[in-house]
This record gives sequence, C-alpha cells and structure tokens, in this order.
Amino acid sequence: MSENNPLLQPYDLPPFSAIRPEHVQPAIEQILADNRAGIKAILKDQGQNPTWAGLVLAMDELNDRLGAAWSPVSHLNAVCNSAELREAYEACLPALSAYSTEMGQNRELFQAFEALAHSPQVGDFDQAQKTILEHSLRDFRLSGIDLPEAEQKRYAEVQSKLSELGSKFSNQLLDATQAWTKHITDETALAGLTDSAKAQMAAAAQAKGLDGWLISLEFPSYFPVMTYAEDRALREEVYAAYCTRASDQGPNAGKFDNGPVMEEILDLRQELAKLLGFASFAELSLATKMAETPDQVLTFLRDLAKRSKPFAARDLEQLQAYASEQGTPELKSWDTGFFGEKLREQRYSVSQEALRAYFPIDKVLGGLFAIVQRLYGIEIAEIKGFDTWHPDVRLFEIKENGQHVGRFFFDLYARANKRGGAWMDGARDRRRTAAGKLQSPVANLVCNFTPAVAGKPALLTHDEVTTLFHEFGHGLHHMLTEIEHAGVSGINGVAWDAVELPSQFMENWCWEPEGLALISSHYETGEALPKDLLDKMLAAKNFQSGLMMIRQLEFSLFDFELHATHGDGRSVAQVLDGIRDEVSVMRPPAYNRFPNSFAHIFAGGYAAGYYSYKWAEVLSADAFSRFEEEGVFNPHTGKAFRQAILARGGSKAPMELFKDFRGREPSIDALLRHSGLTEDSAA
Repeated sequence: MSENNPLLQPYDLPPFSAIRPEHVQPAIEQILADNRAGIKAILKDQGQNPTWAGLVLAMDELNDRLGAAWSPVSHLNAVCNSAELREAYEACLPALSAYSTEMGQNRELFQAFEALAHSPQVGDFDQAQKTILEHSLRDFRLSGIDLPEAEQKRYAEVQSKLSELGSKFSNQLLDATQAWTKHITDETALAGLTDSAKAQMAAAAQAKGLDGWLISLEFPSYFPVMTYAEDRALREEVYAAYCTRASDQGPNAGKFDNGPVMEEILDLRQELAKLLGFASFAELSLATKMAETPDQVLTFLRDLAKRSKPFAARDLEQLQAYASEQGTPELKSWDTGFFGEKLREQRYSVSQEALRAYFPIDKVLGGLFAIVQRLYGIEIAEIKGFDTWHPDVRLFEIKENGQHVGRFFFDLYARANKRGGAWMDGARDRRRTAAGKLQSPVANLVCNFTPAVAGKPALLTHDEVTTLFHEFGHGLHHMLTEIEHAGVSGINGVAWDAVELPSQFMENWCWEPEGLALISSHYETGEALPKDLLDKMLAAKNFQSGLMMIRQLEFSLFDFELHATHGDGRSVAQVLDGIRDEVSVMRPPAYNRFPNSFAHIFAGGYAAGYYSYKWAEVLSADAFSRFEEEGVFNPHTGKAFRQAILARGGSKAPMELFKDFRGREPSIDALLRHSGLTEDSAA
C-alpha cells in the first residue's frame, strides 16, 4: 500500500526510523514505473519544440522524486547495514541500472535535448543552463546513444553487472572487516597502547559479553595497535589480518575474496570503454574530467613522484636508523607506524595522543563553525528533535542573515555495521522546482572517529580533525551553491578531479595558528593549546611527508595504470608490483593484498580517478596561497573563494572557476612547499 510506504510520501527530512527493508523494492518499482510514464508524457507534450521548463525542469522533478526515495536507502545501507536491508538494496540495483541506461539510450529524449540545445531560446539561457545542456548531450553519448541496438543491449548488461559487482566488493570488504577480532585477557599484551584506545577495546569486548579487550579491524581499533603496541608480534598479527581482508591470504583466506570480483570489474570496464570507442577505461574516465588525456595524468603523477622520491628515501633512511637504534634492525611494514610515532615524539616532543586531549569534539565543531562564519558570513546552529538512524547523529542548519541556506547531518563515530572511511553525500540538491519554489540542500557527513568512552567526550586526533574539515569542505560545496538548476548545483556536474578542491582547501585551517586557536582547548581544564605544543605540532607537520606523498602516488599510479593498460596480460598484482618498482621506497610483505580493500576504485567513484586527490591538491594549495598573501581570515578573500568556487557548482569548467579566483592557472609550487618537498622547506 503506497500510503503506508514512507519512501512514497513527500518529506522535508527523510523519515529514517520509519523506513523498513520491505518498503524499499515496492517504492523503487513504483517510482520507476511512474517516471517511465512521466517521460512519455513529457515527450508527447514537448514535441519538436521543447522548452526549458517543459523538458529539463520536468525531468528534474522525476529525478528528484527518485532521489528522495533512493538516497536514504543507499545511506542507511552504508551506515546501518543489515542482512535484510542489504538484500532489499541489492534487489533494486538491476532495476535502477536498467532505468538509468534506458534514459541514456532514449533516442526521443536525446533528440528533445538536442532540439533545445540548438533552439533560439539558448540565447536567453544563463551559463548554468548552457552547461547542463552540454553535459546532457555528452552523457547521452557516453550512455551509448549512437550504438547499434545489439551493442546498446550489451552496454545495459555491462552497466547492470558493474553496479552489482561494486556492491558485492563493498559487502565482502565490510564482512571481512567484521569477521576478524582478537580477544585479549592479559593487559600486558597491550603495553604501549593509550588509555583511550584500551577503553575503546574494553567497550568493544563488553558489547560482545566478553571480559578484557577486543581488537577489531575497524580503524579506531587497528590504528592504535599499529601506532602504539610495543608487542611486535601483535602488530604483525593485526597488520596481516588488516592487509589481507577480502583476499586469498591471511586468517580468513578465501572467505570473502574480492580477487575474482576485481578481475570481472576490470574486464567489464574495459569492454564498456571499447563499446563507446575509447582505447581504455582510463580514457573513458577522462571524458568527464578536467585532465584531458591519460598521458597528461601519468606525466603529472610521475613528475610528482620523481620530485618526491628522494624525500621519501630520506624519510625511510631516518626511520630505519632510528628503529635499528631501538633494537629492530630490519624494519617491516608493521613497524613503520610504531617507530614513526616514536621518532616524531623524540624529534618534536609531540604525539597524536597528547594532542587528542586538546581536541574534544564540541570544541572542534564550534571552532570549525566559527572559521566558516568568519570566512563566508554564515551562521550554523544545531537542531534538536529530528528523526534519525542512530542516537549519535546530529543535525545542523546553516543560515545567512537569518535566512535558511541548508542543513547537514553529522554521523561521526565508528560502530558495527557501518562502512569504514569518511564521506559526504548530497541527501537533497538545491534547485528551483517546477512550481517555482526554492528547494534547499541537505548533506550527510560521515566519519569513523573513536566514540566517547569512560565518561570522557569524544577526543579527536589532529588527523581526525583534518578529516572532519575535509568532509565539511565537501559539505560546504554542496550547501553554499547559489545555482538553482539541479544538474550543476553544488557538487553536481563538477569534474571529479576538481571536486576535492573545496575539501582539501578546508584542511589548511587545521594548521594555521589562528584556526587552531578556535578548534582546540583541553577537554578538562579548557586551557588553550600551549604555545610550545603548537610550535612542535607545526614543526612536525611535514614529518615523513615524502613517504606519505609516495604512498598516495603509488595508489594513484596503480589505479590509473590498471585502467589504462587492462588486457595487456598483467594481473592486478603484477601492475601493482610494477608501480612499486617505479616509485616505492619500501615493499610490503608478499601476502599484502591492498587492492582487495581499495574500495575507492572498485566500489566508489574513483576508478581511473584516484589521481584526483593529488590533482585537486595542486588547486587547493595554490588557492590557499592567496589567503596566505592576503590574510587567512580575510573576509574579502573568503567571499571571493565562495563566489568563484563554492557558489558556482558545476556551472562552469573548473579551470575557468579557478582562474576567476586566482587570476591565473594553477602552479604546483604551493603544494610542494606545503608538503615540505622543496630543499629549502625540508627539515
């Protein structure tokens, strides 16, 4: 009964607590049937002379209704995964994929968009409208609109299978992460671990009805072991379990193996590219990005690797020498985090753990909001008494001059049945509806921080603070858009290799003394971060940044090479080995199966696009250098960034928007300087 199905009712914020697995498939099937009928009616009504309102706005209405039903389901599947919800979610994937392909291959719809794009009306359209038409025609071509019928059919099959395999990869990774735990009853085995880490492990044990401590492969548990556990054998055991998740190796070898899934995904992506006339999936991926050719991307990454590798080699040499002094002559992968933290403490007298006490969650959030208020003139306030998916979730509203701008959910802590990592997704887009009403944006911001334990508030490491700022940057891009057309509002229509600009840009304030003063104070005493600790933290900013840079470049090159050369006879492992031969300074053990958990490229949107992080970091570092020149809280510079980048969404090519803000094309110099990868900035 549709009147009892919350996914078929209009809502302001999603009715999360009312959504049941049995609602999902009937709602999606109903909406897809309604949309198909709606599209027929639009095409009949618009005939040979379509209008913007009659075609584009009418299609937006259909898309918005589908999004309003699917967005909360997809979100719940990521943050409250259960067997029943997973089954309901997966049952809809083939139907959604088929619908999407059908729309992309609907010749009449394509012709209507083409007629509108070539009509005299375009002279009256704004930049955003013109971009939407341009993107729409491009996307029809990338959906196989020009293919013969048999090839269109094959395209649909491939897309459907890829959507299913991406979900399978994600599920197997989640299941593999949850399948391994280590129960500790003797506290001496946890020597070196911080009180907060042990409290979290004790709470995890208690939740399972166990005494002692429970180590899991969720990041807030894995990370402290790798960073602080003095027991080298324990570190090795946890490392081996973590880096063999969902593979043919390790304690659960073969149980949730993503190996065959990856091979099938790569085969199908390559087939898709060939169908559309591209030499490789890497080339197809760039059809919607800022970078123009595979060569351009590979040259960019290899150039950065060449500049960074000597710094990485020097970092490793120093780490090996230190480990050797401490009685570990042969440094292994499970030692680098441990000795890295010890060396950082010795060299700078600063530890992530000592800093944690100065970053209680409410202080960090209050400071983050104060920073964006100063930069962009917005106010943020918490909203109580809303429907949610978990008691820890919080809701906030953004206002400007007392006027509502948008809202966002924060789901900040790790827990069982929640996907790992951190992300932002748009729950609702800003757009002007067909009825002329302005719909405001809503965002979901998700992290996996260590929750509050033992009566203390949640205390963040500085790395976690940076993650929070990063995701909030994405959120601001989504929520501060001034575009009223759904197709290029917020992050919609933004080239994937430019979408990380606003997020990486926000991270800079976590390193500025003026920013740090707003986001830090001791959780018990309220005292400010002492100047000597602040100085040490800033001095340690680029500690081992060469190794960090090379690690990211290894991931980026592996991803791009994998998609640029698939079919040349090399396995996934061989491609990774080749990249490691080229750029890495330290090799992990042979059993390491990193690709099997590389969800960004096998289950996220980063296939042949992981390079985007480094590409956009060049943009964000250079954009921030204008603030360094004019003042990190200069409201005029803040307004200029907001107007040029955040407000414009995908309405204009990212290079044009960047030049609007910076007055020139981006330069790599600021990134190298910020990362300490220039001779004069190296410590």
